[in-house]
Amino acid sequence: MGGVSSALDDGAKWIWNVHREVHGKTEECLDVFHTAEHISDCGKVLFGESQSKTERFERMRNVLLSEGLGGVERELLSLKVGLKESQIKLVDSLLDYFRGNAGRLDYCGRLASGRVIGSGLIEGACKNLVGRRLKQTGAPWRLSQANRIARVCDVLYSHQWDNAWKNYN
Repeated sequence: MGGVSSALDDGAKWIWNVHREVHGKTEECLDVFHTAEHISDCGKVLFGESQSKTERFERMRNVLLSEGLGGVERELLSLKVGLKESQIKLVDSLLDYFRGNAGRLDYCGRLASGRVIGSGLIEGACKNLVGRRLKQTGAPWRLSQANRIARVCDVLYSHQWDNAWKNYN
């Protein structure tokens, strides 16, 4: 059985580390809904809830989906012109977030090959599959044990048992 070739998660470094520990090297994709949330949060601070904020958000999201990091950098750098120092720091923080995830932003390529870019379906499955196991009557769990059962469910339902076992030992 082959290894996992693709991982889709939010920006938390510990999650990427768990993927590498359990599955080995994978192609990583940053969940598009998390990136959109970061863009939106920055836009709210800069523009409030104005029409301009909505238009800029849509433009930035479309640039991210079609051009990836290069387009986002261009847009954010041009946005900084005329901003106050505190606003520039906010934009720089967003730039750092995207640059820190540079290899995880190939949304256009993933969509073109028919792969997902959002983790909603995966998160729902985790909630149902792992949650059901953890909430069984009379089955109290400590955090360390819950994390172990989540890992087991992860590999069991992904049909990657052999690969995970090899990387775990």
